[in-house]
Amino acid sequence: MHMANIGEFNLIAHLTKNLSAHDDVLLGVGDDCAILDVQSDLLLLATCDSQVEGVHFTLHTSSPEQIGRKALAVNISDIAAMGGIPRYALVSLILPSTLSFGVLERIYVGMRQEAEQYSIAIVGGNIAGSGKAEQLVIDITLLGMVERGHALTRQGAHVGDTIFVTGSLGDSAAGFYTLLHADRPYPQDAMQALRLIHQVPRPRVQEGRALSQLGPQIVTAMLDISDGLSGDLAHLCERSQVGVRIEVGQLPLSAALLAIATTAAQDPLAWALHGGEDYGLLFTVVAGKEQEVIKAVRVVSDTPVTAIGKVCSPDEGMQLLYPNGHGEKFIPDSWDHLKGK
Repeated sequence: MHMANIGEFNLIAHLTKNLSAHDDVLLGVGDDCAILDVQSDLLLLATCDSQVEGVHFTLHTSSPEQIGRKALAVNISDIAAMGGIPRYALVSLILPSTLSFGVLERIYVGMRQEAEQYSIAIVGGNIAGSGKAEQLVIDITLLGMVERGHALTRQGAHVGDTIFVTGSLGDSAAGFYTLLHADRPYPQDAMQALRLIHQVPRPRVQEGRALSQLGPQIVTAMLDISDGLSGDLAHLCERSQVGVRIEVGQLPLSAALLAIATTAAQDPLAWALHGGEDYGLLFTVVAGKEQEVIKAVRVVSDTPVTAIGKVCSPDEGMQLLYPNGHGEKFIPDSWDHLKGK
């Protein structure tokens, strides 16, 4: 069977189903980070992510500095999704022979800028040639820390919990659209703002830290929105064994996204529901604790926090509820690396 027919997440499940268990691995495959017990008050978080030229970035739509920053930022977002502090990075590069030294140097400038912003030490890595392939690959392993008892995972959501997101949805997808269709007469301010969101995502570390300090008794589950809201909600449902009801009228859509959608004659809801690389936080909160959570985030950040639905029983599945009362099945249609969709 061709791997594209298997799908990214089915392949991961198949390859990892027989891995050995270790007492010091508190959480392994299946979340934003692994959680490792190093016998201290702090737990070790470990994640890795690859950025592949032509898949995640091109040198035509992003500057080398932006590519370097994004390569590290997407890993930082995984640490943020666990409520942790990013600390140490290892960088592996697969280099095509056609890549100039000047471009590579500028990519590292961007990576260092991102590392300095979050007090991350780049402590090692590896360089290899790509052979006959012509794609640059940047693969980063990032280690972080979180206090024992405060790590937030995907598997704690309960029926009745309120579902929240930080920021607005679909902005990165809309920004990417303008880069692919650059000949349209987009409103300049909206276009520039959304392109920057796509090119240099902002990991929500402060927000994640505020949520983790409340603990899993209040913030019951969390992940970052990397594959798209629909796909990441599906991950949450699978890990927590729940269903979700999403209120379409409550989804936070930015004015810039709506302006671009109008100009491009595109459905802004499709970007919001299925567009990837928003890198906001998607999390669930015990009923009755919503205002406490909103206030906790507001102390550390001006990032909006929006309630978009409720956790329901798993037999209800994923549902979309529209303001007119119409409801329909919410079918994930987010990014899959192996299918290219």
